[in-house]
Formats: sequence, C-alpha cells, structure tokens
Amino acid sequence: MAVLKQRPVNQFNFLVDVGNGNTDGPDAGFQEVSGMGMEVALAEYRNGNRKENSVIKVNGLVKATDVTLKRGVIGSLSLYQWLDAIRNGATDANRTVKVQLQSEDHSETIMTWKLIEARIMKHTSGPLNAKGTDVAMEELVLAYERLEME
Repeated sequence: MAVLKQRPVNQFNFLVDVGNGNTDGPDAGFQEVSGMGMEVALAEYRNGNRKENSVIKVNGLVKATDVTLKRGVIGSLSLYQWLDAIRNGATDANRTVKVQLQSEDHSETIMTWKLIEARIMKHTSGPLNAKGTDVAMEELVLAYERLEME
C-alpha cells in the first residue's frame, strides 16, 4: 500500500521481485528500472450534425509501456532460464513482477508497481571491452499487459 510522505522519497532504494518472490541477494539486485507507465489511446469522434465544428475525444485502449531492468553480470542463469521458457513456448512463463520503492532507512515500502503478465521480450549483455573498466552489464526489456500501483 502506498505511504503518503511530506517530502519526495529518493529513487535509489528499491526492491525488484521478478515473479519468484525473491527480493534478497544478488539475483534480485538491479541497478536501474526505467520506463514503467501506461498510456490511454484516444479516438477523435464527431457527429456530422454536431453544432460545434470540433471533435470529442473518446477513451480507447490502454497500453502498458515496456520496462527496462539493468544489472551487473553476476553469473546467474535464472533470468536466462525464464527467457528460455518463454522462447520455448511455456504457457506459464508470464509472471507478476513487482518493483517496490523503499524509504531512506528501508523500513517501509512507499510505493509498489506491479507489472501483470510480464515476460522478457529482449535480453542484451555487454558491451565487453578489454580496455574498459566498467562493470559488465545485462539488460532486460519486459513487456507486460497491465500496470497496477499500490
């Protein structure tokens, strides 16, 4: 449940559950989550006998935007195994992914975003550079059908 605060909360304390109930340990640790949102398509409509020469806007379909998760490569195959199940057509591969924004002292969850019927649609590893000093990263793009916030 959302917790009303007098001041905005910092963005850097968050938990990610990729649908397996785990938010602890390196397998659940992500550096960045971006793109959570939804948009409502609008259709324009006007009757031919309308007195005003303007259209009205009618609500259309709701679309959930794709979410990107980034983390350092840790040698875990759990995300690959999820992607492999999707690739092989498993009917139960969709998950509910939860992102929980935490208070500064990690004592409470301020806001939770639930990505319903989420699945991996893209996985990228790298880049790898023999002269670089950056952390090796992997990136997931998730598609989902519905966004709920609590």
